[in-house]
Amino acid sequence: MSFSFKSVAVFCGASNGYQPIYQTAAIALGQLLAQHDLTLVYGGGKVGLMGTIADAVLAAGGKVVGVIPTFMQTAEVAHPNLTEMIVTESMHQRKMTMHERSDAVIIMAGGYGTMDEFFEMLTWGQLGLHTKPMGILNTNNYYSGLLDTIVMMNQEGFLRKTYQDMVLVDADPVLLLNKMSQYVPPTQTRLIDTTAT
Repeated sequence: MSFSFKSVAVFCGASNGYQPIYQTAAIALGQLLAQHDLTLVYGGGKVGLMGTIADAVLAAGGKVVGVIPTFMQTAEVAHPNLTEMIVTESMHQRKMTMHERSDAVIIMAGGYGTMDEFFEMLTWGQLGLHTKPMGILNTNNYYSGLLDTIVMMNQEGFLRKTYQDMVLVDADPVLLLNKMSQYVPPTQTRLIDTTAT
């Protein structure tokens, strides 16, 4: 199995959540990335799902690039054993660096920060600023409510179906990576949409 990308930015929680299924999913995705020589690019922490996926990639012999802003090094407890650690001056620079170092994007379960990072990447894709495949690992139906909202955006005329289809979803990391590898970006982008069809 080969993929059309070499590095994947993964955004996820700095917490583990209440159910072990989220850590199990992070481990499975991390092992899969390492198995296929896909570099993990992530937020640089050693706690929560962030730490879980980084540890899984490293334990399987894979490469991990962490990107963390200076002010969060203490709060998030930066991971000490990464292949490469990049320290930025701000959150904005962190997101830009993760964008520059990755060919694809995945979100796992997370909170406000995960949403912020994913939707900014989605918006950049909608505007044609990049053509990366963007996936949601929908473990335990965690993002099903969000996906319903995205459908509503289209149904109510605020999001073209083309851009709705940019969001690739699966609960199985293998199937998700396959979908992402076959992703074809929109051929036309618009700053302002006058219709959602």
